[in-house]
Amino acid sequence: MKLIDLAALDQQEKSTADIINSVCEELGFDYASYATLNPVKGDVQGYANYPDEWKIHYGSHGYHHFDPTIYQSVLSIAPVDWGRFNHDEKFNAVFRDAHDFGITPRGLTVPVRGPYGECGILSVTRDCTDSEWESLKKEVMGDLQMAAVHAHDTVMQSGVLAKALYLPALSTREKEILQWVAIGKSQQDIGDILSISHRTVEVHMRSGREKLGALTTPQAIGRAIGLGLIAPG
Repeated sequence: MKLIDLAALDQQEKSTADIINSVCEELGFDYASYATLNPVKGDVQGYANYPDEWKIHYGSHGYHHFDPTIYQSVLSIAPVDWGRFNHDEKFNAVFRDAHDFGITPRGLTVPVRGPYGECGILSVTRDCTDSEWESLKKEVMGDLQMAAVHAHDTVMQSGVLAKALYLPALSTREKEILQWVAIGKSQQDIGDILSISHRTVEVHMRSGREKLGALTTPQAIGRAIGLGLIAPG
């Protein structure tokens, strides 16, 4: 699993970085970030206007492997206030260090579901009192949700995410065989249907699993369905 700064892939790609900067300037937040999770490899890709020193520290310590603002937020379909997170070992590991860089644990993450099974998340943070925070959330929540959708759509339309997001190019035969498996056919059945040996079926299944980054055939089927490469059985 890698942490990928999408801005570093194309220095001309400024749109999403501009969006998160505007979120801070227009809605009154200290910092903002946009990220998405690769549905196959689990890589974290995105933009952030946090101080460079914090981004380097965050990446070098591997916080993207367990940051609750990412991994708990992607499980939700509604905006998530960081105050809902348990202040467990993982939370404290991230935000104990973040405090040293002037970053508060008071924040909010808005998840957005994408067409390839990825989840885009827009996160914002502000150092303020409880009452100020509650008032700010009520005032800007609608605008923040729109900004999250706009940020994700901008990245998808730009093609930058497509370059970073590993979308496996399965062959026609690999997809065909995985489709037959998805509807419950055995290797022997598939061999008979396609007039190929069951060993050839296994070769294509193994290749499909490898391209999908799956350890098992059921896992490969699930990922292929999630990516829209085959239909549910």
